[in-house]
Formats: sequence, C-alpha cells, structure tokens
Amino acid sequence: MSTISVQDIQRDPLAFLQRVEAGEAFVVVRDERALAEVRPLTTPATEPRPFGLCAGRFTVPADFDRPLPDDILKEFEGA
Repeated sequence: MSTISVQDIQRDPLAFLQRVEAGEAFVVVRDERALAEVRPLTTPATEPRPFGLCAGRFTVPADFDRPLPDDILKEFEGA
C-alpha cells in the first residue's frame, strides 16, 4: 500500500483517482499523520450465486432452533 499526502492529491486529483481505479491502494497522510485509507471498491457480482452452492458440505443439527440456555441468554441481554 502506497502513501500519499493531501497536497499530492490536491495537486492532481484526477491522476490520483486514476491510480485508485487501476487498483492501487493508498494511505493518505497530512503532516506525517495517517488520515485515511483509500482503495478501490470491489465490484459486486453481476450474476446471482448458484442455488445449492455448498450442498452436502455441512448439516444443520436437529436442535438448531432450540432456545438458548438461560446463562447464555443473560449474556446477550447484558444481565
């Protein structure tokens, strides 16, 4: 991951965005202090995932929807 200053971005913002678009990630710094991380967004899948993608790789236990024990419920509820 490259480091780039705010001043460098202000000097040529289009060039900076083109580098990000090309896949480069940056840590933006001001006065040697890290301010932000800029990286390209991942592109969402264009097609839906196939049905049954993980079929046969795991089984759902018979007690899957059994109520949680009281001690665990208390942890969730902050009591």
